[in-house]
Amino acid sequence: MERVCFLGDVHLGWGKPAEQRERTALLREFLSAVPEQYGHVVILGDLFDFWFDYRTVVPRDFWEIVAALGALHRQGVSVDYLIGNHDFGHWRFFRDELGIEPSTTDIVRCWQGKRFYIAHGDGKMPGDWGYLLLRSVLRNRIAQSLYRCLHPDLGIGLARWASRMSRHHAGAASQRVVEALEQFAARKLAEGYDVVVLGHSHVPTLKAFATGWYVNPGGWLEGEPLFATFDGETLALRSVREFLSAMGKKFSSSAASA
Repeated sequence: MERVCFLGDVHLGWGKPAEQRERTALLREFLSAVPEQYGHVVILGDLFDFWFDYRTVVPRDFWEIVAALGALHRQGVSVDYLIGNHDFGHWRFFRDELGIEPSTTDIVRCWQGKRFYIAHGDGKMPGDWGYLLLRSVLRNRIAQSLYRCLHPDLGIGLARWASRMSRHHAGAASQRVVEALEQFAARKLAEGYDVVVLGHSHVPTLKAFATGWYVNPGGWLEGEPLFATFDGETLALRSVREFLSAMGKKFSSSAASA
């Protein structure tokens, strides 16, 4: 029986350097422990606060996590990676070097007879045509090819700046996003899916509807980092640190910043 875990909205690269180091260390420890318990990992997007890969350059801040993801694949763990509204600048690196193909669309999976509808969650608010237009431009291959003409230091620096600026405009819409995602999940469940898994809102949610379940593991910037699990029968939200402790892996902030 394949056990599955879901995580997203880690936003590596956001925050003060010490906070970034701690978040990176925590995620690295988590990913190293995954193969002992789970055979499939689903990353729900915004793993990175920004991402753009060139032909020969990737952001240096993320090499530890890139290496950990590659190790997961080599150990036989299946990895689904959905890009989010921050880390959409993927091109060939993950596919060619890690064997992980980032998905630009929502995905459907079936585990133990349960149909899962899985998405990052951006663009699900009704009438959000402005954002959908912007997203189509930013993810356009021609636009990205032109952007790739910039020197990597400039291109990645601009991507980092744009990501941080976008965060200042997101706070007022947060409650509307939470409500829109629950409504979207309800619609998908009504279509016949058993479980809807979303990210984006940064709000942990495990909610039963008449026709199925909606789960959102939340984000790693607010409160205790969580991940969602499916063991073939039960959905759950689990603390990352408690999971590592149960696995005999000790993690502390001081160790992360040492």
